[in-house]
Amino acid sequence: MGSCVSEEEFSNSPQGNFDALWQIVDEHYCFFPDKAAEYGLDWNECRSRYGAMLLPKMTGEQLFEVCAKMLDELRDGHVNLASPFNTARYWDWHENYPVNFSDSLQRVYLGTDYRLTCGIKYCILPDNIGYIYVPSFEGSVGSGNLDAIFTYLRLCDGLIVDVRNNEGGLLTMAQDLAASFINEKTTVGYIAHKTGAGHSSFSSPEAVRLVPSEGMRWQKAVAVLTNRRTYSAANAFVAYMKDLPNVTTVGDRTGGGAGLPYNNELPNGWTVRFSACPTYDVHMQSTEGGITPQHQVSLLSSDFARGEDTIIEYARKLLRK
Repeated sequence: MGSCVSEEEFSNSPQGNFDALWQIVDEHYCFFPDKAAEYGLDWNECRSRYGAMLLPKMTGEQLFEVCAKMLDELRDGHVNLASPFNTARYWDWHENYPVNFSDSLQRVYLGTDYRLTCGIKYCILPDNIGYIYVPSFEGSVGSGNLDAIFTYLRLCDGLIVDVRNNEGGLLTMAQDLAASFINEKTTVGYIAHKTGAGHSSFSSPEAVRLVPSEGMRWQKAVAVLTNRRTYSAANAFVAYMKDLPNVTTVGDRTGGGAGLPYNNELPNGWTVRFSACPTYDVHMQSTEGGITPQHQVSLLSSDFARGEDTIIEYARKLLRK
């Protein structure tokens, strides 16, 4: 969703664009109460502090730097300011954490003859455990593709669904995949919507319900692998899966990014994107800050030296039980 600010309300000047940005975020961003409670964010104070840095004749790049630093105060990886010359982003949500994923180790498990459809890689490990790697939810996956995956893996004793380093994409793809693990209409979370400009103006939370896939559905044990770069739609997928029967989560805390995005445009044409609709898990707990797995496991350097992924190996042991 999105809209444009009125050109009559804000001028296309450093001050006008700054004021437009501040007000758009002030009226639509959904995590102000959380940020205030977490680290004392005062959005009005941010306006005063960064507004004092404005100059009437400053360049676009100088203005962009001031605006980007103000947005960084939100400490939110879903917040972006896009101009023709740069896109502001906040990466501390994952950069200050262990990676807990290795492409080179993954190649050991996948081999060279793994199957690939819609970007999803899958194979059968030597102990008859199925392995699915979903690197992104960008794009879509059809029911026929999912049927092919689950038909191929149907005789496996358990299944690993690896969404480490998946930074999101389309929520519909995450929902379609999760629908392959339920047998009845299931409430998997809740969502609220902004009802006004106030920081706490939200609708009552509405249930998010998934309908079972019409194709093949997985009935055996599942381990979902996560790390800090499991974000946005991938974070939502973990939220959907974590409370289902036969599902366990393994790895590191996810990155969060639980709000649905909103877009708007400044008078100078720059676009701003951020979360406007908060979402919750089935227990009405926000997952914006990430989801702690049931089994917290990190990659060990000793295992890496042996060509083993500690997180995958832990999941295999759980599934073999």
